Amino acid sequence: MTAIERLWEDYELPIKDALHHADGQSYAVGLDPAAPGGFTILAPFDLGELLKSDPSWVSEVDGLTAVDLGERGLLWGGEGSYGSEGFIARLTPDRALVWAMFFTESNPFDRIRLSGNVATFSSTSGVEIAVDIDDPRRPASVNG
Repeated sequence: MTAIERLWEDYELPIKDALHHADGQSYAVGLDPAAPGGFTILAPFDLGELLKSDPSWVSEVDGLTAVDLGERGLLWGGEGSYGSEGFIARLTPDRALVWAMFFTESNPFDRIRLSGNVATFSSTSGVEIAVDIDDPRRPASVNG
């Protein structure tokens, strides 16, 4: 079991702007309204090492919106422990993590629009993140 899967068992994510895949790959991300999808993928990092330096640097997440994908799982968006935090995620049908993104300054995500394979998550502060739900490293345009 990977570090992110262990955190997800308690519905926790690291307090770091990042994309995490269930297989253990993690990437720093940055909000960027001018970028395709509204964010940029930055450097990969070792989540296990990050948690060793401060294991308590996590936020409990709670869903505010969901889109059922049937046999393909579920898209989920919501909030972290602090008011400015938001997260988006794709889960399996049994609610195991496929991938999740956490943002410290997005505010909670409370809306999801799905068009084909592209999901646009919108936050309470107007932040929009568009992703290819099968591979969020390939961001899609928030305009379509």
